Amino acid sequence: MDNLLTFFASISWWVWIIFILAIIAVRDMFLQRKHTISHNFPIIGHIRYMLESIGPELRQYLVANNREELPFNRIERGWIYASAKGENNYEGFGTDRDIYAQQYIFINNAMIPYKLPENHPNQIDPSFIPCAKVIGLHHNRKKPFRPASIINVSAMSFGSLSARAVESLNIGAKKAGAYHNTGEGGLSPYHKNGSDVIFQIGTAYFGIRDKQGNFSLKKLKKLVEENPCIKAIEIKLSQGAKPGKGGLLPGSKITKQIAEIRHVEMGKDVVSPPYHTAFNTIPEMVDFIELIAKETGLPVGVKAAIGKLEQWKQLASLMEKTGKGPDFITVDGGEGGTGAAPPSFADHVSLPFSYGFADLYQVFKNENITDRIVFIASGKLGLPARAAMAFAMGADCINVAREAMMSIGCIQAQVCHTNRCPSGVATQNKWLQNGIDIPLKSDRAAQYFKTFRKEFIQIVHAAGYEHPCQFDMYDIDVNMGDKNLTQPLANTYQYHKVKVPFNSMEELKNCQYLGGKPAQS
Repeated sequence: MDNLLTFFASISWWVWIIFILAIIAVRDMFLQRKHTISHNFPIIGHIRYMLESIGPELRQYLVANNREELPFNRIERGWIYASAKGENNYEGFGTDRDIYAQQYIFINNAMIPYKLPENHPNQIDPSFIPCAKVIGLHHNRKKPFRPASIINVSAMSFGSLSARAVESLNIGAKKAGAYHNTGEGGLSPYHKNGSDVIFQIGTAYFGIRDKQGNFSLKKLKKLVEENPCIKAIEIKLSQGAKPGKGGLLPGSKITKQIAEIRHVEMGKDVVSPPYHTAFNTIPEMVDFIELIAKETGLPVGVKAAIGKLEQWKQLASLMEKTGKGPDFITVDGGEGGTGAAPPSFADHVSLPFSYGFADLYQVFKNENITDRIVFIASGKLGLPARAAMAFAMGADCINVAREAMMSIGCIQAQVCHTNRCPSGVATQNKWLQNGIDIPLKSDRAAQYFKTFRKEFIQIVHAAGYEHPCQFDMYDIDVNMGDKNLTQPLANTYQYHKVKVPFNSMEELKNCQYLGGKPAQS
């Protein structure tokens, strides 16, 4: 035996390498039939598969230029990371953007910018920008709500995001005075760390469903009574990533905690239908909204990606005639991306934000009821210039999802659907989650919101206004990419935004309905 061990020990390391490679080659050529490349090119074929598996990373860091990547390029991500860390997020030597490119946004600055008077709220807190409208006030809800921040955390469920990610975002939202949308996965303990919360009702009614999976008003009322952090309720009709398609939660992913929060059984697949079972028609949906508002006292809205307009026109007409309907509408652009979806849906179903929002806004403008609705915009709007465009088109608030994820460490690995998120944000893997330091990441989330608002309000002042609600369709030009050169939004989308009533920031600061707590500078 000793002689045998001595023999193996005496063999050079390169001989072992050749021996192992030979075994792999034999296996590739004779024992596997799944991969043609490995069969025809043994050993070398594995290098091809390895490079393919890390292709996104190679392109992201070595190949693609600073402005080339999608959905967020390196400059955009760099701005979010630096803003979240409180670092220098400036650029030097001028822009490297192609400012003559089609769809390029130009914000028209005033000859003389807006000057802050003494003791102005923005002199005390440069990031103070509450919503100009009050959600639920027009429909006389018992508990109207004015968001204390015009930028807030969009709908992302616990289950799709990790516990530590949700908790970091919630604490960060509290520190920034923003609200946090739960997503359709129910209200988890991680959503209850101090921020205002918008509770989302999805088609599976997670957290408020009976044993048959139907909506339970009794459970919803109990949930609202026990959690005063819930300031509004959002009924999800569809989302930008996969409108008209339900989701599947495999039984293998359902932990005991997720089962308790969502009110589902352990070990069984849970299918979210693409439609609601609580209503089938527009009048039934309005009745459902009014029932929830009456029983909870909270404002109630809907969220949807935009496509066909016939049913939206029916809703607007019904609202004008009856005085009933949603208190807010969240418009999700087709470029939304936090929900895993087939490429055919993600790439082609529903309109991108600017097209969809323009179509929808005009429907309600034609019925003269835009004043009744708070329009919440979503879809790659977590950068100040795009936010300015959204407000000029009629948005009153903005929800951010992927940008918020980046503020707590997301690196755009684009593996959210695999449970292998390397940053621990979109995974239930305990080891990967442990990399998230909640106190640190919550501070970064808060700092991102504060920096965003501070830079945004500076743009607003440069345009000669005090609040972004004062933007109109002539304040933003868009490069058309043809002989028309640039055109104001009013010419591009063929409508004019309805003026939002606004007196002063001081009045907003003292509003009795103001939610959250204004951020401290």
